Amino acid sequence: MRRCPCRVVARARAMLACAAACVLVVAAPPGARAQSTRSLVNGGNDLYRDQKFSDAEVNYRKALEKEKGLVQGHFNLGDALTKQGKYDEAVREYQEALAKAERKDTKAYASYNIGNAQMKQQKYQDAVQSYVDALKIDPKDEDAKYNLSYALEKLKAPPPKPQQNKKDQDKKDQDKKDQDKKDQNKKDQDKQNQQNQQNKDQQNKDQQKQQSPRQQQKQMSKADAQRILDVLKNSEKDVQKKLHQRQAVRPRTDKDW
Repeated sequence: MRRCPCRVVARARAMLACAAACVLVVAAPPGARAQSTRSLVNGGNDLYRDQKFSDAEVNYRKALEKEKGLVQGHFNLGDALTKQGKYDEAVREYQEALAKAERKDTKAYASYNIGNAQMKQQKYQDAVQSYVDALKIDPKDEDAKYNLSYALEKLKAPPPKPQQNKKDQDKKDQDKKDQDKKDQNKKDQDKQNQQNQQNKDQQNKDQQKQQSPRQQQKQMSKADAQRILDVLKNSEKDVQKKLHQRQAVRPRTDKDW
C-alpha cells in the first residue's frame, strides 16, 4: 500500500485542495468470491487512474456489495467520490474505512483524506480535527502538518461573503431601474400639474382684469339710473305740488245779492 503525496497547497493565497489520489490494492486471498472482489476493486483502480471516476465508483460499490467490510472498497470509493465533488458521501466512506482498518497507516490516510474533503466544503473546524487525528497516528506526517496549519489560518480568517445569484442580481437591478423610472415619471407629472395650475391661475387673473372695467361700468350705470329716478321723483313731486296748489284756489263766481 502506497501513500500519494497529495496535500492542500497554498499558492498566491489561493487553495488548491485534493484528496489523496492513492488507491488501495486488494490482495489475492484464495477463493472464487475473493477473486471476484479483487477484480472489481483493481478494475476500479484502473478506471480511477484513467480519470473515469464515476465508472470506478460503480466498481467499488459492486465490490462492497460482495464484501461490506472491505476496507479497500470503502477507502477507494471515498477517493472516487471526492474526485466527483461528492464530499459528504466521500467522508462517510473514509469513516467506514477508518473504523474497519487495522493498520495504522490506513487509519492515518483515511483521517487525512477526511480533512481534505472537509476543506473543500470549507468546514475548517472539522478539517482541523481530522488532521489532528491523522497526526496522532502518524506524528511525522508533513502533509498533515502543513494542511493543519493552513486549516487553522482559514479558520481565523473572516468568512467570505456569499455571492448573490446572477439572476437575482439582474432582477434586483431591473427592479431598481423600473422604480427609478416610476419616480422620474411621477416628478415629471407633478411638475406638469404644477405648470398647468400656474397657467390656470394666470388665466383667472387675466379674466378678472378684463371683467373689472365692465363691472365698474355696470355699477356706474346703476348709480346714474338711481340719480335719474331720484330726479324724476322730485320732479313728479313738484308737479303734483303745483297741481295741488292750483286746485286749492277756488274759482271766482257771481255774487249772490
